[in-house]
Amino acid sequence: MKYKKIIIFMPSIEMGGVEKNLFIITNFLSFKFRNIRLITSSNNTQNLNKNINIVRNTFLSTLFKKRILKIFISSILLIREILKDKEVIIFSFQANLYSILIAKLFGKKIIVRLNSSPSGWLNNIFKKLIFKKILSFSDKIIVNSQEFKKQIQSDLKLKSICIYNPLDKKNIKSKSNLKIKENPFKYKNSLKIINIGRLVDQKDHITLLKSINNLKSKINLELIIIGQGKNKNKLIEYIKKNNLEKIINILDYKRNPYPYVKYSDLYISSSIYEGLPNVLLEAITLKKFVIASDCPTGPKEILDNGKGGVLFKTGSYKDLSSKIMTYKKKNRSNIKKINFAYNSLKKYDMTKNLDLYYKILSKIN
Repeated sequence: MKYKKIIIFMPSIEMGGVEKNLFIITNFLSFKFRNIRLITSSNNTQNLNKNINIVRNTFLSTLFKKRILKIFISSILLIREILKDKEVIIFSFQANLYSILIAKLFGKKIIVRLNSSPSGWLNNIFKKLIFKKILSFSDKIIVNSQEFKKQIQSDLKLKSICIYNPLDKKNIKSKSNLKIKENPFKYKNSLKIINIGRLVDQKDHITLLKSINNLKSKINLELIIIGQGKNKNKLIEYIKKNNLEKIINILDYKRNPYPYVKYSDLYISSSIYEGLPNVLLEAITLKKFVIASDCPTGPKEILDNGKGGVLFKTGSYKDLSSKIMTYKKKNRSNIKKINFAYNSLKKYDMTKNLDLYYKILSKIN
């Protein structure tokens, strides 16, 4: 076991794919290195191993809910930890610009992991210049898809290393077999569709709802959305306005969503941009057919340009409606795509990808 002092920086631990990767990677590293500290301003750390030292201000973590305040508090904690122990390497999962500036100010090595495509801010020239300049100060940049790597290279002229999300297939399958109170889908002969994710603009649930509204008089279908977020009331309002209450149900975040996926026929992702969406890999692990927006980055790579599922034009509810109708008609083709996608999961092997993180951290001095 190597004696390296590593600080993991993750100010706001929420309830998405980034957090799943954080837990898997940090737990793995805690068995490889003797001194792992996680700096956060969140209390959602129950999935971390006990030998990981959690650095936070418990009172302030409970008091402040906004991410920007959590980043501020965690940045102060990071500075304190660096001053207390100068022999550290920083591994940042979030708020990378802040952690990079702090690391460079104190002359520390820093590895950053980018989680989502920069498409959300590339059109803003000022933001693009700021991100490009500050990210260039990092010692290593890790991204989670080859498409993401190409985008960073072409748009920001920065080199990065691609490490795919480590996929724990055994755990997903095991948890999918746990019982829930009842089948979440109401109708026996309906096309059962599921979507899991934060209820925020990035996930573009409105496009998904519009497609269901467009199809409600043509086929029997129902949709379950699992997640929480600022857009919940907006989505509920749309559902009520279009009389979709009987066929669309929004459920709160589930710690174990896999039994719900197991009950479904079809997983749909309508995001405007992603990194490498874990939830698509999880749906494929449970052998569900996937329809996803052709957004940057991730879905196209996971589905191998449509060989392992179907891609629709991002933001187009009409194209999504058309792809759902096509899925409904092509049973044999669907099975082939499901099997192709499942067999393609090898590159997301958990052990192989976790070892890549270990190798990078081992070489940083």
